[in-house]
Amino acid sequence: MKKNTKLYETVAALLAPGKGILAADESDGTAGKRLAMVHLPNEPENRQDFREILFTADGIHDYLSGVILYDSSIRNFTDEGIPFADVLTSQGIVPGIKVDLGTRDLSGFKGEVVTQGLDNLAERFSEYYDLGARFAKWRMVVNIDEDETPTDESIKINSIMMARYAQIAQEAGIVPIVEPEVIHAGDHSLQRAEMVTTKTIQILFNTLIEYRVDLQGLILKSSMVLAGDKHSDQTTADAVANATLRTFHMSVPHECAGIVFLSGGQSPERSTENLNAIAKMGEQPWPITFSFSRAIEEPVLKAWGGKKENEDKAKKVLVETCKQNSLASLGKL
Repeated sequence: MKKNTKLYETVAALLAPGKGILAADESDGTAGKRLAMVHLPNEPENRQDFREILFTADGIHDYLSGVILYDSSIRNFTDEGIPFADVLTSQGIVPGIKVDLGTRDLSGFKGEVVTQGLDNLAERFSEYYDLGARFAKWRMVVNIDEDETPTDESIKINSIMMARYAQIAQEAGIVPIVEPEVIHAGDHSLQRAEMVTTKTIQILFNTLIEYRVDLQGLILKSSMVLAGDKHSDQTTADAVANATLRTFHMSVPHECAGIVFLSGGQSPERSTENLNAIAKMGEQPWPITFSFSRAIEEPVLKAWGGKKENEDKAKKVLVETCKQNSLASLGKL
């Protein structure tokens, strides 16, 4: 594939030191689950109000380099009629877009799924580019269950889908974020999580290379490596840092532009603590930062509660939460 230097410019902006990416890309259904935390109905007006708080808080540009949007939100506007993507761009924050269409059961593979969304993706990217998106995200789901789950076959087919997405994104001038999420839910040990995450990322990058994706114009969004949420021995931050970096050194080529973390079911506090521990391990071959969703949004939702009079308070909580994760990404928390 021909090199596109604009991809590298976008990558550099997204991976600016001390900044991270807000993953505000919940589907309308998942956004409803967020709103339910503060007893708000899942209505377009409530989704719009919450996202406007997230995107218009003074000072977020100091800590956020990018925001991942959903199809409905990249088409949405502030109360003043300004497109959300323009609001972000005006602050020097790069708009992104989630483009996968969720998962379906993988026939013949119990408990495993495959991600959908390649149909008409080139046309969708063309439209999203015109709407302001300069990077994108595609998620694959890796469940850990019995010894044979996940299978190499399920990881491979998802990796092929991911590689095709990345090809199409780069052809459209959009930086692909590839997200192989190893699910935190379960009773698996830290050692099992490390083995599965390492194998998953190895297969993914081997596939990306096989399909000639430009790794210098691509970002990995990874789970942290930690024991399942039901395991009797919950992982310390230092253990998470060591296991996660061992995994990366075994699986991520140095050509990869950078790595961002999903919070993946962890509490906001634990996500930040683990990020800080990883950063304290010192400089790595890749820039490493955060791309959190619930870990950033949950404190803001609680501060807002759906009340107009709480909007300024919620914005201050957002900026402070982003600042804490910024410090953690530098190992300075």
